[in-house]
Amino acid sequence: MGSSIYGVSSSHISLFLFFSFLSLSTAALPQNPSGKSSPSGQINSNSVLVALLDSHYTELAELVEKALLLQTLEEAVGKHNITIFAPRNEALERQLDPEFKRFLLEPGNLKSLQTLLMFHIIPKRVGSHQWPDPKTGPVKHNTLCNDHIRLTSQSTGKKTVDSAELVRPDDVIRPDGVIHGIQQLLIPRSVIEDFNRRRNLRSITAVLPEGAPEVDPRTHRLKKPAPVPVGAPPVLPIYEAMAPGPSLAPAPAPGPGGPRHHFDGESQVKDFIQTLLHYGGYNEMADILVNLTSLATEMGRLVSEGYVITVLAPNDEAMAKLTTDQLSEPGAPEQIIYYHIIPEYQTEESMYNAVRRFGKVKYDTLRLPHKVVAQEADGSVKFGHGEGSAYLFDPDIYTDGRISVQGIDGVLFPEEETQTVKKPAAVKVASKPRRGKLLEVGCWMLGSLGGGSGFRWCQ
Repeated sequence: MGSSIYGVSSSHISLFLFFSFLSLSTAALPQNPSGKSSPSGQINSNSVLVALLDSHYTELAELVEKALLLQTLEEAVGKHNITIFAPRNEALERQLDPEFKRFLLEPGNLKSLQTLLMFHIIPKRVGSHQWPDPKTGPVKHNTLCNDHIRLTSQSTGKKTVDSAELVRPDDVIRPDGVIHGIQQLLIPRSVIEDFNRRRNLRSITAVLPEGAPEVDPRTHRLKKPAPVPVGAPPVLPIYEAMAPGPSLAPAPAPGPGGPRHHFDGESQVKDFIQTLLHYGGYNEMADILVNLTSLATEMGRLVSEGYVITVLAPNDEAMAKLTTDQLSEPGAPEQIIYYHIIPEYQTEESMYNAVRRFGKVKYDTLRLPHKVVAQEADGSVKFGHGEGSAYLFDPDIYTDGRISVQGIDGVLFPEEETQTVKKPAAVKVASKPRRGKLLEVGCWMLGSLGGGSGFRWCQ
């Protein structure tokens, strides 16, 4: 009675405890003594694949994730030990051809990327001590992409994998595999052929014909905006994007960025006007752009839509010579500034090289149809004609790739306007009233006969 507890004998209790201990001991033992993962594809934390993702070979690990190879490598690790030849990060960041790297990362070339990465993996464990002897020559090993690589050793002790040198042997060692660091990327021949084939196809691809963009004659705008890639030049000329006419008062600025949001023209115009003020000597020009007109807003909109401009900015001394009559007419300030804006991106160097080569160069302006003439003079660029000319005085005040500002020492006017200003004075002198010969003789006779009354009548 004392040997049983609640009807259970002591021998039964001892047998129960023995089997319980045996089951606990079996559960504590590793399920895969060889270090391999289970055939189901589950990876333990001590796997070589986990070590690769956590190693300093970050570029290779990122490519493995982008190539969607994690499941394939899990299955490979589950079946056998593997050997990974990992290129160092510098070989993938700086030493790889950018065009080839772009080819690998394109979605349509996923198969090529997978082939390239599996070319670096052998489905067996090869430690650094298992490299072939220099006397035996290279040894071939099949890779996961059904290709082969050659392992060679030299008498100097240098070990190579194909053309890549082994720089970090046995860098990562795990029960189911090993990682060796190599100097450069291994590229199989099949991937090189795919890359060359794709590059040749791209170079000979025919361009599909597209109809000309349809322009609304009322608004001078495209009826349906054609697809324009970011950064591409605009479809319409700059004159079609200008305001219909000069505004007489400042207008509120439109939303920055334009309809396609290519460039922030408002910020760029603001920067160049601030540069004019900090540079000094161009306050009058900045005042006309911002306060007297809405040209700063219009220039910002043009740049936002992708156009480039060159501003010939007269300095304060030149602007002070403008008369009240020249500025008082409606729209006169806008027309003056329009003649100083060239719808091209020109620097002092480009304009000087042009006038040195071609003598005289005519640049289009935003004041249609007038052009401004440039020529070389005294080692600089001279704009305009005769007394109304101006020299490039302060070169490259502001150049940001979209807006170029060149300081000049005079205000420019079209040649036709310069001539019309001089004509009225000459016309007044030449158009004095002159009597004909017959009228003069008749007046003299009346004066002789009438005692002077006829002379007064002729007067």
